[in-house]
Amino acid sequence: MSGSAVRHEVTAGSREVTAGRSWPLGVTADQGGANVAVWAPEATQVTLCLFGSASTVAGSGDAAGAEEQIPLPFRDGDVWHAHVANVPIGAHYGLRADGPNRPGEGLRFNPHKLLIDPYARILDRPVRWDPMMSGFEFGPDDDLVMDRRDGAPVSPRCILARPVSGPDPAANRPQHALADLVIYETHVKGISATHPEVPEEIRGTYTGMAHPAIIDHLTSLGVNAVELLPVQAFLDDQHLVENGLTNYWGYQPIAWFAPEPRYAHRTGDADSELRSLVHALHEAGIEVILDVIYNHNGEGDERGPTLSLRGLHNTGYYRLIDEGHHYVNITGTGNTLRADHPMVLRLILDSLRHWVQHYGIDGFRFDLATTVGRTAQGFDPSAAFFQAVRQDPVLAGIKLIAEPWDLGSGGYQLGHFPHPWSEWNDWYRDGVRRAWRGDPLGQVALASGLLGSARLFDHSDRDATASVNFVTAHDGFTLADVVSYARKHNEANLEDNHDGHDDNHTDNFGVEGPSDDEQVRSARARRVRGMLTTLLVSQGVPMLLAGDEIGNSQNGNNNAYAQDNPIGWIDWSSPDLDLLTFVRHLIDVRRRLPVLRQRTFLHGRERADGHLDVVWHRPDGEVPTQEDWHDPDFRVVAAELRGAAGDPAGEPISGAVFVIFNVGSDADVRLPDAGDRLRWRLEVDSARPDSDGLAPEPYPVLAQSVVVMSTVAAP
Repeated sequence: MSGSAVRHEVTAGSREVTAGRSWPLGVTADQGGANVAVWAPEATQVTLCLFGSASTVAGSGDAAGAEEQIPLPFRDGDVWHAHVANVPIGAHYGLRADGPNRPGEGLRFNPHKLLIDPYARILDRPVRWDPMMSGFEFGPDDDLVMDRRDGAPVSPRCILARPVSGPDPAANRPQHALADLVIYETHVKGISATHPEVPEEIRGTYTGMAHPAIIDHLTSLGVNAVELLPVQAFLDDQHLVENGLTNYWGYQPIAWFAPEPRYAHRTGDADSELRSLVHALHEAGIEVILDVIYNHNGEGDERGPTLSLRGLHNTGYYRLIDEGHHYVNITGTGNTLRADHPMVLRLILDSLRHWVQHYGIDGFRFDLATTVGRTAQGFDPSAAFFQAVRQDPVLAGIKLIAEPWDLGSGGYQLGHFPHPWSEWNDWYRDGVRRAWRGDPLGQVALASGLLGSARLFDHSDRDATASVNFVTAHDGFTLADVVSYARKHNEANLEDNHDGHDDNHTDNFGVEGPSDDEQVRSARARRVRGMLTTLLVSQGVPMLLAGDEIGNSQNGNNNAYAQDNPIGWIDWSSPDLDLLTFVRHLIDVRRRLPVLRQRTFLHGRERADGHLDVVWHRPDGEVPTQEDWHDPDFRVVAAELRGAAGDPAGEPISGAVFVIFNVGSDADVRLPDAGDRLRWRLEVDSARPDSDGLAPEPYPVLAQSVVVMSTVAAP
């Protein structure tokens, strides 16, 4: 490696540099210029770097142009700060930090690397790994040799945020009750990338997702919340770049305040386009939940790039081991944030508030959320992070969803998060898949899942909405692939098919992949309808994977994180319209029958009217015994559901719902007494999707099906 590259510099000239304030953190525009505040307690100098001339800084910028370096001469405790005059709105900037370079002790300052402001609101381009981003050369002594190449030519620029314009997405929130949500998990690019009604020039962008064709699909489907995969600016990491791939899912965040630039239709317009997208979804009655990552960032381990946090305060932002030489890696990504550090916690909360206030976001799904709840003693549901979020007035009423695990010791914490958190329930996913595959005692899992997995969540004043139920998600097979593949097919990821989960509880019906056999196709379609019906009638919050409603496949890839191509995108070319009609009907049934979406758990307690809130039935009408529940041949069970006893909102719910699960062969099922002058009306028969009307007695339930009935007045 050659010595230091020449850096383009001009003098600060006539810019006036005054003390300014040590808050807010980041670079903030005002009438006279910009206030700069950077947390870097171990640095000996922090420098603001402006790019281009005064006339070009406010425009598109110049990636290789002149760099004006302005040292921050003031310090308030551990925050470097200054006010710099005459910095225009739209200025392109970065940071540099100098200080001790002793990586064996965790001190990794390298003034040759241009750093992204952790509080940057806008980046001028996507972040893609380049060797010149490396902070160290690697030789016999591991990472102890400073890389003196200038990182500025390859590092993104931060942009001093412009004043907001356009409709305010925080002003038209739908404000749905959590119990009423039907969540649709999707990728902001993948949902429109191939849609034939979306103009080609905006496909795959924020503007493309806001197109009426996409929003009409969502509203006609009946979902009222979308959960977007990460849109906080992220890194295409080294191994993907070297393999010619990209980080499609986006789980390598670099700037927690900035929207991902690659999804903007117009260069530099990600901020306004995302605000417009959220506003359009709100206008359609659809809430927006963001998948966010505060457990790690894209700088990776000691061999990763020096892009932001590592170059400002490595020992403060990250959990370190071996006297600071290496990184704790309970996230599987190379590093772990110190979410329990007050200033890191401040960064997280400031970021969350920004997304709520500026973009109108209605909720968050926290990736590997166990990590942010860790203390020195391990996961703690009373950790500072949870307490801080709970008391924050800006975050009051915001939906909070945890992915309740990480890869560290004691990392699996399903059911252990505090009120008012909800959790991704993978126990529900696996139980439903096993039951429909025909595994022994599958009915136990179906019964528990139907009632909101109370064994896991009914404690500490938590509601049934604590369980976010799903049978598929972005991480894994699509539903079409769950019934078509017995093993993963991730060869396109170029990892020799070693990545992704191996234990998927799937069933290919004797044929791996697509089949022309009509019996196989019919059996798969029936299984899909049965699983979707199970999902939409279960207590808790249902989440659909985008594309499952039209039979979308990823060709057996269960880890499409790097597939920014037709594998990862929704294929709209030949949608299963019959399935789409069926899913629309399921969501409508859930909306019309409040018994199916209650906050309080059902435990078979007596209501004021003398009815129990749940009664289980065998096909002969009798209540199942303990022996029945433990009988591997017990494949048909039904539940009679009413409003929850003891819940002022649930007990007055009128009527009842009768749900029959049959994961075995055909069976006649006796119907319970519907009540005085009442009859059972067929709402759903997943094996006969076109059936309706009053239900005959007994009801002939076909194999591999779910039947849903509700009480109506007798004719």
